[in-house]
Amino acid sequence: MNRKYFIASSIALSAIVKFGTWRAMANDIDEQDEEMPAIFIGHGSPMNAIEDNAFAKVWRKLGETLPKPKAVLCVSAHWETRGTFVTAMAKPKTIHDFGNFPKALYDVQYPAPGSEWLASHAQNAIQSTNVGLDESWGLDHGSWSFLRRMFPEADVPVVELSLDATKDAQYHYNLAKELKGLRKKGVLVIGSGNLIHNFKYLNFQAMSNTSMAHDWALEAHDDFKRLIQNDDHRSLIQYKKHSKAFQLSAPTPEHYLPMLYALALRSPKDNVSFFNDAIVGGSIDMTSFTLGKS
Repeated sequence: MNRKYFIASSIALSAIVKFGTWRAMANDIDEQDEEMPAIFIGHGSPMNAIEDNAFAKVWRKLGETLPKPKAVLCVSAHWETRGTFVTAMAKPKTIHDFGNFPKALYDVQYPAPGSEWLASHAQNAIQSTNVGLDESWGLDHGSWSFLRRMFPEADVPVVELSLDATKDAQYHYNLAKELKGLRKKGVLVIGSGNLIHNFKYLNFQAMSNTSMAHDWALEAHDDFKRLIQNDDHRSLIQYKKHSKAFQLSAPTPEHYLPMLYALALRSPKDNVSFFNDAIVGGSIDMTSFTLGKS
C-alpha cells in the first residue's frame, strides 16, 4: 500500500475560522441517554474495500448491529498534517490514496455527505489546540474502505479528523479525551489504523493468510490485547518504551495513534469487544475493538 502524505499548510487552509451558526447548530443537538460506542478498526489493505472476505463481512455485520449514528468522526492513519484539521466540506471526495491496485478499486466512490455541525462541534470541543476547517481533503481509504461496508447507502455523514504528525502519543491521547462528549451527541468516533503495521516484514503474497505471523508480531498482538482489556492506557501510550516486539509493531506511529483516539474515549461502564482478531501477511494486525455496553 502506498500512502499519500498530505501535509496541510495554515496558509492554504483557513486555520481557525469559526462560524456562529455552526456552533448554534452543534449546540442544538440533544444529548442522548446512551452513549454511542467508540471503535478502533484495523483497516489493512485497500483491497478489503472490494473483496468479499471475512473482514468485510464483519464490517457489514457491525453496521447492522450498531445503533445508527447521526454522523461519524473518523481519525484515519492516512491523513497526517501539521496542526489539527477537520474536513468541513458538504460533499467530501473519495480519495484513492494508493498505487498499483486493480482498476475496480479506483472505480469505487463513497458519496457520504460531510457534516458542518460535526466539524464545528469537534472544532469547539478541542480546546488544547486550534482546529482548522479543511475544504481540500475528503475521505481517504482509511475511512471509506470499511464505511462502505458498514453503511453501504452512504447515508451517514462523515467527517475526518487529521493526525498532527509533529506530536507524540500522549498529546494525541489527551486531545482525543476532549472529544468524549460527542458520544452522547449520537456521533460514532472511529480510529482507523492497525495495531501492528510493518511493511519491512510484510509478505505481500500472503495478505489473506492469517496463520503465518512473525513471532514478534504474535507477542505484540497478545500484549496489546491484554493492555487494552486491562485498561492500561499508560503502557499503551508509552509503547515506545517497551519490548522490541512493540518497536517492530509500529516503526512509524500513524497506524498506531488512531487506536489511542478510541481508547481515550472509554467510559468506566464500557466493555471491550474484539473483532477481526487476526494478523495477515505476517506483520499487519487487523485486530479491532468496540468500546460500549455489551
